[in-house]
Amino acid sequence: MQIYAETMTSCAQALCIIADMPTADESSRPDPFDLLVLREVARGGRFTVAAETLGLNHTTVSRRIAALERALGGRVLARAPGGWEATELGRRALRAADGVAEALDQLADGDAGARLTGVVRMSATDGFSAFVAAPAVAALQRQHPGLQLELVTVTRRALQQRSGLDIEVVVGRPQVHRAEAILLGAYTLGMYASQDYLAEFGEPHSIAGLDAHPLVYFIDSMLQVDDLDAPRRLVPGMRDSLTSTNVFVHVEATRAGAGIGFLPCFVADRHPDLVRVLPAEVAEELPYWMVVRPDSIARPAVAAVARAVQERVLAMRDELLGRRSAA
Repeated sequence: MQIYAETMTSCAQALCIIADMPTADESSRPDPFDLLVLREVARGGRFTVAAETLGLNHTTVSRRIAALERALGGRVLARAPGGWEATELGRRALRAADGVAEALDQLADGDAGARLTGVVRMSATDGFSAFVAAPAVAALQRQHPGLQLELVTVTRRALQQRSGLDIEVVVGRPQVHRAEAILLGAYTLGMYASQDYLAEFGEPHSIAGLDAHPLVYFIDSMLQVDDLDAPRRLVPGMRDSLTSTNVFVHVEATRAGAGIGFLPCFVADRHPDLVRVLPAEVAEELPYWMVVRPDSIARPAVAAVARAVQERVLAMRDELLGRRSAA
């Protein structure tokens, strides 16, 4: 009963976040379920995604959002290039929705004070997701099994409209509004080739010598991050061999002998059949930045995930910088 009472108090406090809005009628307080519907629309950016998640139909989601807007006296969603984006009023309602969701999670968990619960959605590059984010959160989940992570792997600039994302990790300093950017650390990219490839085609002994070898890297026309264009600047004479939007394809293509790959050292150094080529001459150091919305970082689960990721980046500092292969 005490847990139930505390949870209901948390729900009431969450509703109070928006109850004092001048446009809201106290007699028509928003329905907590409508807040949860808004939360899912904001996370997925589309009514259809929210409907599928909640087990509703598109019409019901639309009707619940309309009811919420009537209760609050204004629009909570606006159209954006990537889907629906919360308005200022909607962002305030989302803070209340997070409070309701966390209170319900605590009630279901039965240990309201000690455990982190809820879903945190994060985007990051392939290598960072696999070797930094996933292990960091897995360790956190051993203490907090009610915590869930949705990890979207993508290599792009930080989004200006970040519906549905609590945390973004990007390469290069982001230019963002209404969000906090935190420098996590740096990592190094280097040139790698398989032992079999070098035995067959020889090892280059200078940057100029790289021109005789094909490059395994990102698809140039689809590369969205300017900082990752290093090989085209450093060795413009290298012709593309096998290109992909996925860094693990780069690694496996390099291991298979498709050419010399420009790879993150902390990913490539895990494979003993790969040899780092010209480590003193080719070592492109790039920063990882974390972008979080203020309303997201206020949630204990999001703050804990962000902190766990920061701690793992610090623990992996030498590995990320490729100091093992450079030596």
